[in-house]
Formats: sequence, C-alpha cells, structure tokens
Amino acid sequence: MIPISSVLESREQHFLETKELLETQRFTLGGNWEYDRGSFDRSLDEGHKVWLRIPFEVVAGHIDVSEADNEATIKLGTPYVLKHLYREGNDPEASVRVVGALFDQFQAPADPDAHVDPKWIDRAKEALHDVEQLFPH
Repeated sequence: MIPISSVLESREQHFLETKELLETQRFTLGGNWEYDRGSFDRSLDEGHKVWLRIPFEVVAGHIDVSEADNEATIKLGTPYVLKHLYREGNDPEASVRVVGALFDQFQAPADPDAHVDPKWIDRAKEALHDVEQLFPH
C-alpha cells in the first residue's frame, strides 16, 4: 500500500454526489463498504490487480446504495495504491460446499500488499489529479 497525498484528504462531501463524480472517472464503490465507511476503487491495470483506492468514513447519516435520496455525508481519507497478487488455479484453502460457495466464491489474495511498480504510482497520481479537478476548491 502506497499512500498518495491529495487535496481531497479530510474533505467532507455528500455521498451520492461524490459517488456520481467518481464514477465518471471509472471508480466504483468498493465491495467492502459498510454503513459507516468504505472506499471508492479504480483499477489501474487490465488484470485488475493494481488499484487506486480513496477510503472514506461516514460523518453524518449512513450510506445505502439502494436509496436514491441518501443524505449521508462522508469524509475522504488518504488515497493509496495497492496491488493484489492472486494465486493461479484453485485456492488450496477452498472447500467444496453448496451453500458456502454462495458466500466464499472469491479467493483471498496471495499477497494483498505486493510491491507496486513506480509506473503504477505515477498512473495513480495522474488519475487522482483528474479526480481532484472535479471537486471545487
């Protein structure tokens, strides 16, 4: 994980407006979101192994992506780049279960904090710069 300094850090924003702005830059709401925190993620590579992540915490209300009138306010954290290396082939930890397969369909990364090549850091900084231009100063 490589932190990247940004003018977005500690900025409080309306959740849905922020989500919509970031979606224009190919960010998605990270699958690990909770009602009180989450992240916006953008893949930097075709293999979806290198990511730019902008974490946030909810400071008022709670997020619920199914509510169009969501009034949550979020505080953006320090963006960072991370690289996930996944095992090729079958996960040796996996077990065959019918019900469990519905929940355990994705394997854990072999190395969730793998070395990040400097080119990805540069690419992340460029993408973050584009995002920063969307928000009024």
